[in-house]
Formats: sequence, structure tokens, C-alpha cells
Amino acid sequence: MYIFYKSILLVSDILLVNMALLLALILRFDLSIPFTYFEMYKHQLIVLTLIHLVVNISFRLYRCLLKYITTRELLYIGGATLLSCVLFVSYGHFIEEPFPRTVYVFYVIILLLMMILSRFSYKFVNRILSKFSKSYIFLKDHFNGVAKHRALLIGAGDAGAIIVRESKKSLKQHTKIIAALDDDKSKHRSSLNGVPIVGAIENVEKYVENYNIDTLIVAIPSAGVVRIAEVLALCNKTDCRLKIFSGISSAISDDAPSTHLRNVKIEDLLGREEIVLDSTPVKENIAGRTILVTGGGGSIGSELCRQISDFKPDRLVIFDIYENNAYDLQNELLRNGFPKSALTVLIGSVRDKGKLEEIFSLYKPDIVFHAAAHKHVPLMEDSPSEAIKNNVFGTLNVALCAKEYRIKKFVLISTDKAVNPTNVMGATKRICELIVQSINRTTTHTDFVAVRFGNVLGSNGSVIPLFRRQLEDGGPLTVTHPDIIRYFMTIPEAVRLILQAMSFAEGGEIFVLDMGQPVKILDLAENFIRLSGLEPYKDVDIVFTGLRPGEKLYEELLMDEEGIAKTPNKKIFIGHPSSMTFLELTEHLKYLHNAIESSFDLREALHHVVPTYRISPNGCDTPLAEKDTAQAG
Repeated sequence: MYIFYKSILLVSDILLVNMALLLALILRFDLSIPFTYFEMYKHQLIVLTLIHLVVNISFRLYRCLLKYITTRELLYIGGATLLSCVLFVSYGHFIEEPFPRTVYVFYVIILLLMMILSRFSYKFVNRILSKFSKSYIFLKDHFNGVAKHRALLIGAGDAGAIIVRESKKSLKQHTKIIAALDDDKSKHRSSLNGVPIVGAIENVEKYVENYNIDTLIVAIPSAGVVRIAEVLALCNKTDCRLKIFSGISSAISDDAPSTHLRNVKIEDLLGREEIVLDSTPVKENIAGRTILVTGGGGSIGSELCRQISDFKPDRLVIFDIYENNAYDLQNELLRNGFPKSALTVLIGSVRDKGKLEEIFSLYKPDIVFHAAAHKHVPLMEDSPSEAIKNNVFGTLNVALCAKEYRIKKFVLISTDKAVNPTNVMGATKRICELIVQSINRTTTHTDFVAVRFGNVLGSNGSVIPLFRRQLEDGGPLTVTHPDIIRYFMTIPEAVRLILQAMSFAEGGEIFVLDMGQPVKILDLAENFIRLSGLEPYKDVDIVFTGLRPGEKLYEELLMDEEGIAKTPNKKIFIGHPSSMTFLELTEHLKYLHNAIESSFDLREALHHVVPTYRISPNGCDTPLAEKDTAQAG
């Protein structure tokens, strides 16, 4: 087929070369070519043809597949055509009788146009035929009751073989696997249960167009997360819907074949290994003990409760101010088999010191996970006093109770926004870290620690739920700045880190996760649209809204003075504690409390307590300042 294709292209070039010179003569002599010049034309045809063929072959013009021609090939065509014309003109002047100069000018222009148009017209016609072909195939399959989707299998290993085999068994299968791709070159030009293995994965775009594919199935479970992310990025360059194989274990289960495949999730594109929990030390700390989770109904708090319940605590106490979330979590845990006698759900605020003392006195928790906080950056910019009351003094209330009742461990849920904060929320969380580190120096009974991580995919108020709602409304998706980047982790990963850090805690540490490379929010938005089967900027637009008050372009995980130390888990590091004493902190908190009571500028008050808090004139950092910060951190 390839030789036939090259032969057709070669013959068409021979015709175009001869036709171009004939048209040049016709234009020069107004449709009446003198007999002498026509005889010269016939005499020089063979030399003319040979010159062009030799040059075109030297430039490897016949190795290019016309349906994938690009501007690079266009430059090669133009260069080859001009060179062959120069050689022909030289031949005419020095060996044969030359044509008039205007004939050569017309000839060069006509041949260039004909060569370029011939190549691109093939690509244009091929696209039209491809669209008709896709429509014909869809209608044919639809009316015949067979596969509605044409799939390309990414991966020709054991997983791919299972998918092909199961797809052939199912009579109601709505997807037909047309071909397969694999990185192993030895598999190319062979077949997988009757499905041809046609090439390498990096050429997926070419094969999608070549085989009229509308669905891509990624079946390489043995590949690492990084490689999976690379493959998905290649697949996202196409307009196809994406499916991913859920694993060999599910394929050998009793489920229907269709359950072996799942939609690609945005987490699959993060390109790093998932955080794994060493459950032994965690179980030793939790099993048979009483655990209190403040803010237990929130995104992080509720997942904490789910994972804690797996380690069989003697009692799990959930404390939250929002009754709906707490009620839903209570029902979920009971439905999943957690003993009713071991579960207590209480409604209240961490601002209420009396309520907290009542809880600590009655239930005497061994470990406290403090997840209650106001976390929405733009909202806290408009209500700084509420952020200070809830985050700072709420944390102080819980921490003092933990010290008074001599609990074993206190774990604060912190954020990367506490590092060199540019917003009220981040500044208050930095003060929470200082509370934890300074109060730890005042007791030998309780280990006070903080866990700091970046943005959590899927949590309330995070970017993915926002994109999902915007997509359901028909778009556009909103991104504050084209260069904004964030560190991301999943909610289960965040909670595993918290539990792991708790087991490492000796008091005063800030535990930091190695979260891999930061993710560009714009890339996240584009991938989210593609994973929904749509095309960015065509089906759904992306609009830049500008940085919100207090928002950074780049987040950091450590401050300069904190340094870093390793833990038994290679993904978790420790920032060294600050030197602030609890007495010094108490004076700062008095100042902050007086600022609230006296309606003093609360941002200035926060800066007084947290000197690294930068108050920007427009409420958000400039890109230049952020780049400097990112490099320094």
C-alpha cells in the first residue's frame, strides 16, 4: 500500500512539472506558442522531469504522509521546487537553447503553487472523506445494532488482551476495538486476539485520524503513575473520549466486562505516585482509643473520620458546627458497619470554650485532630474578624483543652497558604501553627504537631467542583490567571498524610508533604474539559478573571527559616519549630484580641503577629513578587 501511494505521488509530480512549463509558455505567448519553443519544450521534457525527481527524492518528499503534512513539509517542498527550477534554468542556459526569462518566472510561480496545492488538497479531501466515512460507519453501526463507538486500545499486554476478549464475548457491546498501540516495537505488525497492533503510543493522534477513532482505552496497569499521566496527556490532544482499565483484579472478578473500564479522573493527570499509608503505627495509636475530630463534617474532617473508623477506635467523637454534614457522615459510618455505641456526633463551635471543656471532660479523648477552620480565601478577606475568632482563638481553645486534659496527641490541619501568607486566611493559619509549636514547649504530656499540605482535589470550595458546576451550566470555566500554579493531592492522600504524621509526632513539628511538581490551573481546566468529551475554547471557553484578593500565583510549602528534616516516610518531611515562646505568643494574641474589640486595622494586627504576612495594595500579590518568593522558598 505504501509503495502504491509513493508511485501515485511520483506520477502526479511528473505530470505537474510538465504541465507547469506548458502553462508558462501559454501565458507568455498569449495561448499561441511558437513552433520553435514548442519543439524546445518537447526536447527538454525528459531532462526537466529527471531533475525534479532527483531533487524531490533527495529531499525525501515521498516519505511524507500527505494527510499529516505540516508547515515543515511545506518548507521542504518549496526548497526542493526552487532548487530544481534553478538547475533546470542553468541547464537551459549552459547546455540547451534557453527559453525567454519570463517563461522561467511564470514556470517557477506556477510549479510552486501546483506542488503546494496538490499536497494540501489531498489533506483537505482526505478530511472531508474521513468525516463522511465516520458518519457512514456510525449510521451503519447504529441501524445494524452493533458497536456505536470505534476504539483504539492503548497497551497490548495482558490487560489489553482481557479487554479485547471480553468485548468479543459481549453481544451488547457498544464499543468496537479497531486497533491497538504499544511501546514494545516487537509487537508491532502482530495482533492481539485478532486486533492488529499498528504502532507506538506516541503516534496516537495519527492513528485516531487514520482509523476514525472516537474512543481511547488506556490499558497499561503495570505502568507507573508518571507514565500514565504522559499517555493521558497524549490522548488529550485528540477529541476522543477516554476510558482507563481499572486493573487486573477487577477483570478477574465476577463483575460485567464494562466495569473493568472507568472514566479517566483528573487525579490521573497529576503525574506522581499516590501517597501510601504505613498502617501499623497508625493502628497502634488509634485502635482502642478515643479520637476527637473537630470540623468532622468537612471535606478533610469527614475523610479523617472514615479512615479512623477502619482502625477500630474505642470511640470516635465528631464535633462540627454544621449539622447537615455531620448528620450525613453519621449515617454513612453506621451504614458501613461502624458500631453505633462507639460513635458520638456533637454540634457546636470551637469558639465555645465551655462546650469544649464539657466534651473533653466527658469523653477524655486520647488524640485530637483539629480540622475546624474557615478556609475560603476570598470570603475571609471580607470577614477578617471571623477568620481570627474561628481559626486563631478556636484553635487556642482546643489546644488549651488538650493540654489541660493531658491528651496524648494534638494534630492541627494546616495549609501551604500559611507560608509567607498574602491573605487573612493564610495569616491566621500561620498563627495556629505558632500556637501549636509554642504550647508544645509548655507540656510533656501532649505532643502538639501541625500537618501542612496544598490544595485538595474535590474538597468543598476547591477548583474541581467549581469547574464541574460551570461545565454543567454550559461554561465558561473561570481561571484567575493564566500562570497560576498549585500543589495538588487527593482527599484520601491528605488524610493518609495526617494519620502518618500523627504516628511520627514527637511534639512541635510541622509535617510537610513532598507533593511532586505543581500543576498549572489552566492545564487543569483544559484537561477537565477534554475529559468531559469536549474541546477547550471551541465547545467550552476559559475566561481569566484576575487574581482574587489575597491570592498568590505560586504557593510554597516551607519558609526559609524552617529548614527540612526527613521522616521514615520518604514523602513526608519536617519543618523545624519556631523559637517563639508561649508567653510571647500570649502577648501577641492579646494584641490581636484588642484589635478586634477596638476595630483596629486587622490586617496590620495580623502583620504585627506574623511579620511574613505581606499586605498587597490591591489585595493580591504581583506576579513578580510571587516569582521571587517561589525561588526563595
